[in-house]
Amino acid sequence: MSDSRLSLVAREAMPAPRTGEARSRGLWQGAALAVVLLAAAFAACNVNGYFVVVLAGVVLLAICGVGLNLLLGLTGQVSFGHAAFFAIGAYAVAILTTQFGWSFWSAWALGAGVAAVAGALLALTALRVRGPGLAMVTIAFAFVIEQSAVEGGDLTGGQNGIMNVFGPALGGFADGERAVALIALVLLAVALALYARVSRGAWGAAMRAVRDSETAAASIGVNALAVKTVAFAFSAALAGFAGGLFAPLQGMVTPGMFSFSQSILFVLVVMIGGAGSLAGPLVGAAVVGLLPELLAGLENLRLLCFGVLLLVVLWSAPNGVAGVAAALVRRLVSPSRAQSGESPHDRDAAAPVALEPLSADARRSLAAQGLSMTFDGVKAVSDLSFELPAARVTSLIGPNGAGKSTVLNMLSGFYRPQTGTRKLGARQLAAGSAFRSARAGVARTYQTSQLFGSLSVLDNVALALTRGRLGALFGTARMQGDAPRKQALALLRACGYHGDAQIEAASLAHVDRRLVEIARALATRPAVLLLDEPAAGLSSEDKARLGTLLRRIADSGVTVGLVEHDMSLVMGVSDRIVVIDAGRFLAQGEPAAIRADAAVREAYLGASNDAALHALRPAHVAHIARQDDAPAREVLGVGNVTAGYGAAPVLHAVSVQVREGELVALLGANGAGKSTLMRALAGLHRPVAGGVTFDGRDLARLDAAQIAALGVVLVPEGRQVFPELSVLDNLKLGAFPSGRLPRGELDARIESMFARYPRLRERQHRRAGLLSGGEQQMLAIARALMSKPRVLLLDEPSLGLAPKVIAELFASLDDLRSESLSMLLVDQMAAMALAIADRGYVLEEGRVSASGTAAELAADPKLSAAYLGGHADAEVTA
Repeated sequence: MSDSRLSLVAREAMPAPRTGEARSRGLWQGAALAVVLLAAAFAACNVNGYFVVVLAGVVLLAICGVGLNLLLGLTGQVSFGHAAFFAIGAYAVAILTTQFGWSFWSAWALGAGVAAVAGALLALTALRVRGPGLAMVTIAFAFVIEQSAVEGGDLTGGQNGIMNVFGPALGGFADGERAVALIALVLLAVALALYARVSRGAWGAAMRAVRDSETAAASIGVNALAVKTVAFAFSAALAGFAGGLFAPLQGMVTPGMFSFSQSILFVLVVMIGGAGSLAGPLVGAAVVGLLPELLAGLENLRLLCFGVLLLVVLWSAPNGVAGVAAALVRRLVSPSRAQSGESPHDRDAAAPVALEPLSADARRSLAAQGLSMTFDGVKAVSDLSFELPAARVTSLIGPNGAGKSTVLNMLSGFYRPQTGTRKLGARQLAAGSAFRSARAGVARTYQTSQLFGSLSVLDNVALALTRGRLGALFGTARMQGDAPRKQALALLRACGYHGDAQIEAASLAHVDRRLVEIARALATRPAVLLLDEPAAGLSSEDKARLGTLLRRIADSGVTVGLVEHDMSLVMGVSDRIVVIDAGRFLAQGEPAAIRADAAVREAYLGASNDAALHALRPAHVAHIARQDDAPAREVLGVGNVTAGYGAAPVLHAVSVQVREGELVALLGANGAGKSTLMRALAGLHRPVAGGVTFDGRDLARLDAAQIAALGVVLVPEGRQVFPELSVLDNLKLGAFPSGRLPRGELDARIESMFARYPRLRERQHRRAGLLSGGEQQMLAIARALMSKPRVLLLDEPSLGLAPKVIAELFASLDDLRSESLSMLLVDQMAAMALAIADRGYVLEEGRVSASGTAAELAADPKLSAAYLGGHADAEVTA
């Protein structure tokens, strides 16, 4: 193996992962299908002509189902226009044999080829849209083909179609419909064999990967558009082959035979049988093709019964009939393994595996040169330049909204910057091409883990080893060969994953997902590894192991770029730190220098309290110094709340109290759990343990709408105004929790909001999405106030706003507090928040690390430590 790429070496021999069980299962399944096809061939030779036609029709449905199964079951692309490719094959055979004297075989092959080319061309345009848009494009294509057949004149026969289409003869053995049925059975066998090969190979794995996450697929070098285009062309070719046999089977073709309902039948074949399973199209075709014949005696009720039975199957077996059968077989055959979760590879967990160092020539730095990025007129990143030195851990940090993820997306090729370039070593990287960046040597992981859930753990890593070079369409060596599977398993063990390598990645625990994702990224043999918040949701012990792993990766010669909110991890693992604020370069240096940097401290904590107070109107300054002799009664109580997403808790026994007429600041670094707590208080996220009370009433069993109606209203992070509605309509919707208000009272509330925020009056008929960030924040607060809440929850109201606008915003919040409205405020501008707060709490890793009055917290070193890690020597000026 070349020393110019990252590789793994096992110091002791490591056996290849066992695939015998999977191969045995595949052989049994193949044998069963072969028996079914041979039985069908025997029937085609012996039953009368009517049943031969029915059998051939079922087989043609199955052939189309196999093709659509590759598209829908593996790639996840829905086509409601496959009747068009079916029609292309049918009309090609009919036209070329009846009007141009071609033989059936050459006309059949050409028809399928034209269908494949049409499928590829349609994919190149249609697959740039997703979801309903893609479905509509395929439907439109089917209508175009059908209408072209109607308007085709003498060539297509118009509405009357083409008659006297004769099929091939198989010597003296069979002719007519029997020959068509036998040819169709051979074609079905070939289609199933090819589908099995594709499914087991690198192309099939890439198709599943694209279905699960196009973003993650691009990050390991997979060209999603190419994969989906190949799937579309293969699927269209099979539909064209089936259509070419349909024409002689019927003896004629007319446009009405290829209507939209025919496309729906093809989709039903896959859905009923089981998308993604080998036997699914056969089962689905049998149900769709034979059920109408079985119900023929019911006359007028036949279609109704057919529809009801289909609905029952789709409702009771969402994975299809084949999926249900496969699940039952797995339960019966291997219950012990399913229950224990043990893997035949667990014995390899102790095999010592090391990362082989990159050669000096292979080590590369990654440089950002003048990067700029704008979203909807807002400058997210502005003229940013910095470098990630080779074989070092460089962390990119900054306060919430600084643009870190945007920078990471530009560095990895997912965003095309408006200006600026990227340079890997001495090589300039093309802008906005994620899969090419991955192939060039830039790998990455994601803030929210994006494993390919339908692939096994081992296949996730084995696919990444191909680096997007998938090889032959029907080849399996790149996924099933011993060498890649050994290497994939070695990577997993080196990254600390010692679980079952054969289980689906979707079933992994959170910490294992992080490890497997890093192993998958390393499998692309990168020069640079970019990680976006890899420690999110991990325990302290897991974070320590992650830090050790990152150091090992850097020591092997890989350049590591880390975006992480856990400052303890950042300060402990980084060789160098780059700080950005509001999309601009702020500082760089070693961890100790960054922690002590005054500009960095101000970016994280905001201006000092003195500066913050002077930014507010003098009338409000006196309120900070006021200390009530007797505390007011509690209005919102949080007792030992534990909450999280999935298995890993984000909040650990958090207790917070908000008294009547009090403004409480909730502070902490990004990822500390502040927004999770706010969502739990608003009823948007159910806590695992603990309780929340409002005026003594338990909120645990109430949903978000009921909590808002009681008077606890959230102003969410990012404003989240309704962009397509006017300012006035946004305000009217804000009064909804109060119930139906008399027109006069509604108008009075709106007028009070306009008096509080005069700029909203000027823009009351403008779409909310066209407002500036500051105006949208005013609207979000005004909308919340329309329901006259008793407790206002404010999540990062200053995010992305200019300093002058922030000062105005906080002054307006101070006004609200003077009106005896209770508020819980989460904001990145810690000093500014403490300037108007009565009390505060500091969250660190989901736990309350400090609490007290605003003045006490401002002087507490734990506040700086929560944001910058360690123990900052300086204090926030009280």
